[in-house]
Amino acid sequence: MTIDQAVAAGPVRRSERALAPDLARGAMLLFIALANAANFAFKGQPGLETHPHGLARVVNLGLATFVDSRAYPVFAVMFGYGLVQLARRNPDRVLLRRNGLLVAFGAVHATLLYFGDFLGAYGIVGIVATLFLVRRGDRFHKVVLWLWGIQTVYALIFAGIALANAHGGTAGIVNSPNPSLAAPTYLGSMLDRLAEWPVHTATVLPFIVIVWLGIWAARRRVLEEPAAHRTLLRRTAVVSLGISTLGALPYALICAGLVHAGSGTVEAMAQVHGVTGEYGGPGYVALFGLVALKLGGRTPRLLEPVVALGQRSLSGYLLQSLCWVALFSPWALHLGGTWAAAVCAAVVWAASALAAKMLADRGSRGPAETVLRKFAYR
Repeated sequence: MTIDQAVAAGPVRRSERALAPDLARGAMLLFIALANAANFAFKGQPGLETHPHGLARVVNLGLATFVDSRAYPVFAVMFGYGLVQLARRNPDRVLLRRNGLLVAFGAVHATLLYFGDFLGAYGIVGIVATLFLVRRGDRFHKVVLWLWGIQTVYALIFAGIALANAHGGTAGIVNSPNPSLAAPTYLGSMLDRLAEWPVHTATVLPFIVIVWLGIWAARRRVLEEPAAHRTLLRRTAVVSLGISTLGALPYALICAGLVHAGSGTVEAMAQVHGVTGEYGGPGYVALFGLVALKLGGRTPRLLEPVVALGQRSLSGYLLQSLCWVALFSPWALHLGGTWAAAVCAAVVWAASALAAKMLADRGSRGPAETVLRKFAYR
């Protein structure tokens, strides 16, 4: 069957779902929670303690190495993967309607809760991908491998130049403020978000290259058939996570206060950190593919809540933003600091996973998924 043959209109049935994508989405929502809760707690980005001491250094090191700029690319890969899965079952008009609804979801999410919304950008990229990428042939999609190859060479050269020009100093990280997060009233935060969201959305649209890689992988059923792609998954996990981790370390050490550098070096290491963060997407996805292969496609009881959350990731994502607004806004509980962010992120993620498991046991979808599917498949 080719991707051009939409055989059964509607969403992917539960019986047809592969373990790896749902496991990846559910687990990586913890990383999203850690990143966004910290953003709220420090009222800006990167959302890290600027003068860490003790265990706060460990938290800064861990977040900068494995989470920041490395979690959202996972969802970009999985978004591209999901586009192909949907295209196998639906005509383009359904995909276009669904992605248009994501833009609407993003606009509402950004206006009411969080300027750092990704749903609107996913919707825009999904529309472009549906019109120009999804239905193309294999030869066309090989272009994305060349793009990633060129980008890898660029990232390595850029990192080498930055390290060669590094110099010591007394500069450290500074949280760039987001007015909506520090607004003293809810109405004021809404007005700020109306200005911040379009700018944020425009800055993340280039992740279409990451989405395209997910499209390429889905056309080969890499996650549905991990045993047939064991070598590819292993190489992708090692190389991509290697680039992601090594590229993050210089900046992470600065964030942890273990290395002191000049302001120019801090800025350069932050850029290297961002460029290499994209490799966390395919790296983590490949890692979860290998985990699913190890599990034989079966979901252990302990992981059932995580998988259930992955199947309801849109609802889980929106619930997180609602919690951050209530917990960290100056006009609400106004929590702040490293530990408040880390503990709240872990508790909210765990609670959302348990809630997702309860919905799964009842055979119910998440509320956001229900609304999206109702209008997308009308």
